[in-house]
Amino acid sequence: MHELGIVFHVIKMVEEVGEKNSLTSVARVGLALGEVSGVLPDYLQDCWKWAVQKSDLLRGSVLDVRRIDAVTVCNACGKTYGTVAHGKVCPHCGSADTVLLRGNEVELEEIEAK
Repeated sequence: MHELGIVFHVIKMVEEVGEKNSLTSVARVGLALGEVSGVLPDYLQDCWKWAVQKSDLLRGSVLDVRRIDAVTVCNACGKTYGTVAHGKVCPHCGSADTVLLRGNEVELEEIEAK
């Protein structure tokens, strides 16, 4: 389960920001999660609830996860399409010469401090 490792990494980043900005308490952390990142939001939330209890700064904070839709571009025709619905093969021209543009991210977006 790599969700716990991600949670520990996010907590460390937030604690570093908290120290630099003299924060005393964090109420909410916003995270953007790509649709094809391989991270399971439910597991991430469960890990968060457990792990933040070990941090004085983050204890009781909420993790707000925003999904980023996966989008692929076709190098043959230049069109984009939804990755999950169509996979690697372009639905416009049938080419497999495609590249994932977005949807694999795990990004810290915001920190709401009290």
